Amino acid sequence: MTTTKGGCYCGAVRYEIDGAPQAQIQCHCRECQYITGGHPNAIVIFPLAGFRWTKGEPANFARSDLERPVTRFFCPTCGTGLGTRSPARPDSMIIKVGTLDDPSQFKAQAAIFTIDKQPYHHLPEGVPAFERRPG
Repeated sequence: MTTTKGGCYCGAVRYEIDGAPQAQIQCHCRECQYITGGHPNAIVIFPLAGFRWTKGEPANFARSDLERPVTRFFCPTCGTGLGTRSPARPDSMIIKVGTLDDPSQFKAQAAIFTIDKQPYHHLPEGVPAFERRPG
């Protein structure tokens, strides 16, 4: 079984995931632009059953003004965004690629929410692009 490891910039929060990714996505939605500082969000989606925090405890945030908000996890010390739990994928943990110990393993399988794509965003060649979520 494959184990994927990662954590925050300062090392205060670490995680491990057993199992293969369910999807690897580049998201261009406006919400992701806020949390990345303006760029698309590169994410890997893993089964929640194989995910665990191994060091420290992340802080979390969910907007109270949305009917079905996502919960975002981040390091309470350095502020690194680590991942997300989404009501749309209740059995998954969505991990930010930059927090992986080996981010070079990321290969986008799709670009989503391109309806919100900015002129300076780049779509990987040959990767399917969707205005919203596919299917």
